[in-house]
Amino acid sequence: MSSLTKPLFLRLQHTTDLLKLIFCIIIGGIFWHLPEPLGTDPRGMKVFGVFLFTVLGVILKPLPSGAICIFSLLVLPLTSVLTFEETFIGFSNPVVWLIASAFFIARGFIKTGLGLRLAHILLKVMGKNSLGIAYGMALTDLLLAPAIPSVTARIGGIVYPVVLSIAKAFGSDPDHSPRRIGAFLIQTIFQSGTVTSAMFLTAMAGNPMVLNFVKPYGVQISWTEWAIAAIAPGLLSLLAIPYLLHKIYPPEFKETPQAPQKSREELIAMGGIKGDELAMLGVFFILVFLWSIGSAWLSATLTAFIGLALLLVLQVLTWEDVLKEKGAWDTLIWFATLLMLAGYITKFGIADWFGLVVKGHFIGVSWGWGLVTLALIYFYAHYFFASNLAHIGALLLPFFVVAVNLGAPAKLTALVFGFTSSLFGSLTHFGSGPAPILYGANFVKIADWWKIGFAMSVLNILIWGLVGGIWWKLLGIF
Repeated sequence: MSSLTKPLFLRLQHTTDLLKLIFCIIIGGIFWHLPEPLGTDPRGMKVFGVFLFTVLGVILKPLPSGAICIFSLLVLPLTSVLTFEETFIGFSNPVVWLIASAFFIARGFIKTGLGLRLAHILLKVMGKNSLGIAYGMALTDLLLAPAIPSVTARIGGIVYPVVLSIAKAFGSDPDHSPRRIGAFLIQTIFQSGTVTSAMFLTAMAGNPMVLNFVKPYGVQISWTEWAIAAIAPGLLSLLAIPYLLHKIYPPEFKETPQAPQKSREELIAMGGIKGDELAMLGVFFILVFLWSIGSAWLSATLTAFIGLALLLVLQVLTWEDVLKEKGAWDTLIWFATLLMLAGYITKFGIADWFGLVVKGHFIGVSWGWGLVTLALIYFYAHYFFASNLAHIGALLLPFFVVAVNLGAPAKLTALVFGFTSSLFGSLTHFGSGPAPILYGANFVKIADWWKIGFAMSVLNILIWGLVGGIWWKLLGIF
């Protein structure tokens, strides 16, 4: 019997996968059958049940995320909770297509080698010591972040291969000498990647998702507003992280005079800058310009489509490249599903009802302390999540509603939870896209990974909470 003709339960990888799937169905089914809260639409709890099934499925992964979402999309129209058109409305959401098209644009950086060239240029200038190399890698990520919404693509596809080549050049290997320089650089690019993801609306797929969730509450934040709000705490975090890691997790090699020469050799081997790299660079500048200046007349999604169209016309990307970008198509399906479900949870009154219930437990608490408390709970709840997007989909909306019900300014609350939704990815070796890739290199022990993750979380919370708070006050956000 071929694998394609086997029944579903035989094709599940393990018995535990089947148990996970049953668990997701049971939890979703329980909430499906609960009576609707007073003042909410009768369909609300049914949608919420499907939402819980979907989120748990994305977290526990008894099946691929896309397969879980297909089941979710099937249930609602079959049971007449929603019409077919209502169920698939998420696929017309501009945010979904912004993320998908930006994934395709990210492929251009990797295919042309432009990202790799940038990394080596910076290393040639900054690579005379290990701390300079660390700052060079962080700066590479920062420069790429505005146009690459996948930290996995930036770190895993561009920066990580450079770090491996540097480690190899200095004889730093996972089995015998990880602490020479490899472990330090792995942690640097991992921790700095969470910060760059928070700094731009288009630097992480979850950022537009956050704004879509809070849009029904009258919150509108442009690409430029997000970047300006993040610039002060973000740059300070990027300055502090490599330096602090150099102190608490130091490499054995402090001076690295060979690194600039190694990068010169790599650049010579790459040859002069090619036409497709120049085209990619030009499109990158156009995108950043339109996202930052042109938001008054062009939406972020339309700008991303302009960039994708230019790459196709200039033949930097082929249509085959677009079709083969599996991550984009997979994200499109489950992202659209989660946005649809979250939208109806809001529309049917479930989110507002939940916010009022939780608000009762914060009686007498000022909105400031309430927001801080909720943000900390939201941050450290990420120990239980293996995906930033799954965490956002499960918890952001209720936490946002509770904070706003306490009196917190809606725009400030959206930014706090938006930034946090990237920063908490630094906690564990499984909590964000690049984490398993970097941990799998075996340079950093799991105990060290968790200790460093917690230390960096405290650093980021202090910087973004204190410096960020002062900065946002100066900007008039609250």
